[in-house]
Parts: sequence; C-alpha cells; structure tokens
Amino acid sequence: MTTTLKPVDAVLVGFGWTGAIMGQQLCDAGLNVVALERGPWRDTATDFATGFAQDELRYMWRHHLFQNVSDDTLTIRNNVNQEALPMRRLGAFLLGTGVGSGGVHWNGQIWRFLPTDFLTRSHNEKRYGKKAVAAYDMTVQDWGITYDELEPHYDQFDKLCGTSGKAGNLQGKIQPGGNPFEGPRANEYPTPPMQQTYGPTLFGQAAAELGRHPFPHPTGNMSQAYTNPLGAQMGACTYCGFCEKFGCGNYSKASPQTTVLPYLLQKSNFTLKTECEVLRVELTPDKKRATGVTYVNSAGEEFFQPAEMVILCAYVLQNVRLLLLSGIGKPYDPKTGEGVVGKNYAYQTMSSVNVFFDDKIINPFIGAGALATVIDDFNGDNFDHGGLGFIGGAYIAGMVTGGRPIEMIYTPQGTPAWGLDWKHAAAKNYLRSFSLSIHGSCMSARGNYLDLDPTYRDIHGRPMLRMTFDFTQNDHKMSDYLTDRAAEVAKAMNPREIKLNRRTGSWSVTPYQTTHNTGGAIMGDNPRNSVVNKYLQSWDVPNVFSMGAGAFPQNAGYNPTGTLAALAYMSADAIKSQYLKSPGPLVRG
Repeated sequence: MTTTLKPVDAVLVGFGWTGAIMGQQLCDAGLNVVALERGPWRDTATDFATGFAQDELRYMWRHHLFQNVSDDTLTIRNNVNQEALPMRRLGAFLLGTGVGSGGVHWNGQIWRFLPTDFLTRSHNEKRYGKKAVAAYDMTVQDWGITYDELEPHYDQFDKLCGTSGKAGNLQGKIQPGGNPFEGPRANEYPTPPMQQTYGPTLFGQAAAELGRHPFPHPTGNMSQAYTNPLGAQMGACTYCGFCEKFGCGNYSKASPQTTVLPYLLQKSNFTLKTECEVLRVELTPDKKRATGVTYVNSAGEEFFQPAEMVILCAYVLQNVRLLLLSGIGKPYDPKTGEGVVGKNYAYQTMSSVNVFFDDKIINPFIGAGALATVIDDFNGDNFDHGGLGFIGGAYIAGMVTGGRPIEMIYTPQGTPAWGLDWKHAAAKNYLRSFSLSIHGSCMSARGNYLDLDPTYRDIHGRPMLRMTFDFTQNDHKMSDYLTDRAAEVAKAMNPREIKLNRRTGSWSVTPYQTTHNTGGAIMGDNPRNSVVNKYLQSWDVPNVFSMGAGAFPQNAGYNPTGTLAALAYMSADAIKSQYLKSPGPLVRG
C-alpha cells in the first residue's frame, strides 16, 4: 500500500551539490521543500571528525562512501554490437551516495568553462568548417546559453565555496598570475590561491620557460579561513593529501556539509529524508504535468509525495534513468537519431605523464585535492586546431593531490607490476616523483548514449540504466596531441626520466579514470535537440527540472562541478523570478 503524504511546493530528488543549492534558494524564497536522499545521513562532525583516521583501504578500495553496486548498478558496453553487462565493482567512475553525495569526496577542483565551450558547434563550424564538427559521427551542439549569462552564477558558487584562486581576466582586463584564457570575471576569487609546493612550482617554471602561461588551480580547498554568505565558517587547508574519495574533517574543503547544510537545517520549511529511494515521477494522465514522486524507504514502505515542482538533483545517471522510467521526454534512438532522453552521453578523456627525479625531493604526501599549477594554452579553442584533425582540448596540471601509499605509487617504464623489483622501484621513487594530469574534453557522438536495459532489473523490478560508450577518434587524436604537449613540459623540468600514460584503445570500465559522466538530459534551445531548456526545465513536463552535468551537450576539458552548480543557481533564479509568478514553460519551444 502507498501512503500519500502532505503536499509540498517542491520535492528534490537527491541531496548533493545541486540539491543543497536548490534547497537553499527555494527555501529562502518561502517554499516548503522536501529533499529525498537515497543514501545515509552524513555530516562533518559525526562522520569525518578531525581525529577520525583517513583510512585509504576503507575509503578508496572498499568504497565506504560510494554506491553499493550489489544493490543498484548499471549495465555497460562499448557499442551496440556488444551485450551490456552489469558493473559489479566500481571502477572507471565512483558513484556517490548519501547526504552530500559526490560533494563529500570530490577534490574541490572548481572551474568555469570557456566562453567558446558553450558554442561548440557554431564556433568550431565558423572557424574550421562544418566537417570539423561532423567528423567521427560527432553530435556536438551549442548549449543554448552563453558564458556571460552564466557568469553571475559562477560568481555565486565561488562565494559559496570561498574558492581559492587568482583571476586572469578581471572585467575584461588580463591580470598577471591568473589564467589569461578564462572568460571575464566580475570579481576576484574570494580567497587567494593555495601555496604551491615544490612539484607544482617546478612545473610552472618549466611551462613558463616554454612560453606557456602557468597559474594556480582554482580550488575549494581553503587557502585561509573563510565565512561564506550563508554564515558557514571554513578553516585553512592543512595539505593532508586526503581529499578525493575522502570527507574533510577540518572544514577546509567546500562541500554541501560545510557550505549549505548547517544553514538549511535551521529552516522550518525544509525537510531532508535519508534512505529514501525515488522510484518514479508521477504524471497526470495526459503526461503534461508532474504530481509528485513515489519513493520507498529503508523499511520497504512506499510513499507518494505530492509536489507542485519536482526537481531532479541526483547524479546524472540516476536523473536520466528517472526521466526514462517516468516517461518524460522521448528516448533517444541512435539508429534514427530521433529522441533526446539519453542522447549525447559523454565522459572525460584522461592521460598523464609521470616525472621522476634523482636530485629533487617532491614530498607528495603534502598535497590537496586541487593543489596544482596549470596551463590552459591547449584547452578548448585556445590554440589553432587547423590541420590537427580534432576539436576540443585539455588543461595540463602539475598536480600533487597527495601521496597515498596504495593508490599513488609511481614507478618508471619497465618496472614489474609486483615483486621485489617493484618494491625497490616504489621505495626509490616515492619521494622523487609526481604526475602531470591531462584533463581532456569528450565530444558527444551518435553511438554514445544512455537507455533502459532490456534484460537486467534492480531490486525494485525496474530496468537498469544501460550505458553505451567508447572514445571517438576525435578524443584519441586530441589526447595524443595534449599528452605530447605535457611531455614537453615534463622534459623541460630536467628529470631523470618520464613515463607517458597515453589514452589508448577502447574505454574500459575497469580502471578508475574520473567520475565526470555528462549528458543524457541535455540542454538546448528547442525541444527537438534537447531534454531541458536553458533553465533546466523539461520541455515536455514544465514543472519538472533536471539539474547536474546531464545537461551538458558534450564535455569540456574541465571538471564539471563549477558549471553544474552555476546552472543550478541560474535555474533557481528563473524559478523564483519567473516560474512562481506564472507556472509554465519558461522558454517557448
């Protein structure tokens, strides 16, 4: 039996970054808001207290903070000719769960996309011709918004997080020490950049000698104490090296727990329910309006939560799955190219270069999630792609996120994978090595998409989500070119040797790469090419909004969190200023 609950103004499905932002914005506007999080309760004081051991085995390898794929997972294949099989162990990406979700265990790398990133099709067509964006069966498109529209909302997120960094383009004027390629910023970063340790400093010096433009990575790891506009207090980072895959007990890493949750919990019009799995969005018989959501709690009890608005704030894969399960929008068909839900799934194209010294001690255990010196000379369209055979790019970073003794052991080319020789190489190089990260774009393609699996079902009897994905030749050519550029900087550091870790072959779900899944609920300027409009509002069901990186039509060469947060702020602003006054479509299709 399903129990019907008291109606609310808005129900949030999931409580990570976008859920926290939307909760705060809508509650401040006077709405009654219920957030449903399928994972457990987590807060800093009880779950990540300062005296609690940052156990690498527990958090990294046994996945304590992540989704249990024996309970819920997805199926994966590289192309339509393969049988998709369930992912039974987390590998290529790590699915968060619980209050704060991925915002708990992220590195804190906060980026703004380039102005041209929002115009991927039109800009590249104009500069390189139509063939450049149609090659390799790519389906890239413009976002339907511009950088200038999103800039005030990037600024909101920076102020919420206390982002540490140095502006490179302040109100149209290039600033020394910052990223000269970034779009114009209205304001300087809230806090100064982190102090760069030896490895990133060496990278910056070598890059500058080659004529590149190094700058400190913008980060949600605090360079100094900070109090955000909601009154949340944060402390300076201690460079402990346990950010990614770990919660921060020092209140030094921006997360929903440290920036928003304490404020929201004081609101009488906000309710957060944990261990509540939303099964589907309920619609009126004509499927033109959502009436609320049906969910089940950890005791197996089923509830219907009526709501005037349904806002999907779960991870990209879950948002897309709920849209498909609920019959919102037309599913994408790669054979015909028709439909939009599930279209343009994309990932991130990663590679790296390891650098080994004899005469320099790097001390990699002194690290932080975004402790890096970066060059953006080969990101987006910051360089001439003419004749290169690809579009897109990557940032290259001399990064020291930590020296965790299981995960972060770098050994030279030719070292055995195990045994005594491996132990000797690991001991010799631990203090004298670090990695240059190449964080590349991923261009959407016709054959990369998400849909419902016809065979496998979850514990509730619902079809699992099926992912079909492989890198295109565009991604491989971009990655090879950028890896060579990183190797040039590595060699200029005068190391004993370097080791190139290229992106080769088909994408594999087995080794961890990055948790930057995007697309599937993409935004655009009309309902024929997108699931949601510029305000992340469903074209088909106007009181349903879908947050997160699922809105990205393709992925840029940056970490997505800054942009997905800015989009959430932009959506919230439109809801408050337009939708609440006149509920209905905010953009006419």
